[in-house]
Amino acid sequence: MPLTRQVTNSHRQYGWISILLHWLVALVVIGLYPLGLYMVELGYYDPGYRFYPNLHRSLGLLLAFTILVRLVWKLLNPNPQLLVDKAWERLAAKAGHLLLYLLLLTAVASGYLLSTADGRSIEVFNWFSVPAIPWLATRQEDLAGSVHFYAATSLIILAGLHALAALKHHFIDRNPTLKRMLGIQSEK
Repeated sequence: MPLTRQVTNSHRQYGWISILLHWLVALVVIGLYPLGLYMVELGYYDPGYRFYPNLHRSLGLLLAFTILVRLVWKLLNPNPQLLVDKAWERLAAKAGHLLLYLLLLTAVASGYLLSTADGRSIEVFNWFSVPAIPWLATRQEDLAGSVHFYAATSLIILAGLHALAALKHHFIDRNPTLKRMLGIQSEK
């Protein structure tokens, strides 16, 4: 099964940029979630008390940038046609993708608000800093923290369902949905 060579999407296949952005976002989200759960349990004297939250925030802001690039790329490229015949599956796929994007944006926005609630900027790997927006930094860290946790948890659950749907299409329906997102050209 040859790998596709296209950079942009076509009506049959995802291009390499879409595939790369998809898997990059997926891997970062999968990594950030357990890191976030771990770091909130750290005590003040734990060795990673400052390191892990800084890592989480830095990766989160880079993820936010990647999501914006992905959304722009998505607007500029056609999506390959869905490979399902049932109307409910088409609706579920479109609603699921929309909800994934909404949860991603909610998680990164609430993470930013949580991290800047005290008015301080966020240092991104000591490369650059992202300032707090003064009128948003209103000490709402409890609300932002709750929204961040529930958005991230919902995102992980929905991403798991998304992965299960891809496996269902691959193993049960025997259609090339998963192969397309892996960059493997199908015979169909």
